[in-house]
Amino acid sequence: MSRKPKKGYFVRGQFVAEGSELDIQLKAELKGTPDASRTDLKRESDELQDLGKELLNLRADLFDAVGLPDKLVDALAEAKRITNFEGKRRQMQYVGKLMRKLEPELVQAARQALEEQHKGSATEKLQLHLAEQWRDRLIADDDTLAAWMADHPTTDTQQLRALIRQARKDAQPAGKEANVQVSQGLAPRKGRAYRELFQLVREHLGGTGTAEASNADEANDDE
Repeated sequence: MSRKPKKGYFVRGQFVAEGSELDIQLKAELKGTPDASRTDLKRESDELQDLGKELLNLRADLFDAVGLPDKLVDALAEAKRITNFEGKRRQMQYVGKLMRKLEPELVQAARQALEEQHKGSATEKLQLHLAEQWRDRLIADDDTLAAWMADHPTTDTQQLRALIRQARKDAQPAGKEANVQVSQGLAPRKGRAYRELFQLVREHLGGTGTAEASNADEANDDE
């Protein structure tokens, strides 16, 4: 009994059987999308959708500088407005679809804008931490005032001394209030001078004087 011939074709004089590894490879190359790259394409698609999610929190000036297409800008704005979970999920899928149509240059510009924002956030946190350290040292140690003035001679010395004195006074309640704090293990009260001292230090360190790091102090003071 004769063997049934295999189905196939010839490529450059070589017989390629249908269903063989070489057949799959050649057909994939013909499509321009090798099967082996499907996982990579899926990963890239997910990354672009995640990038779209991050763009929702990108600072306005950095966002505008990227130069995204109007359709994508509108889609992101709509995603911000939607509060329903399922609605937002579907909208972000649409955003991901638009992201996949972006030119590589725009994708790279978006990533650079997000990186710039992240770096700025890290720098801001370091500056806040430094301001907190200076504030606490000025309150705790008289000798710190001379070190501060040496580094920041334009500071209003009279204002700085007054804030330090008042912050120390606020931190040392007298009578019944002090006994309650001790018995309940509460932190010392931090009044307005404590916050204003932080703002003064922050301004001279190059900040705006309004910082998220002081929000907790304000909350403690309001209680």
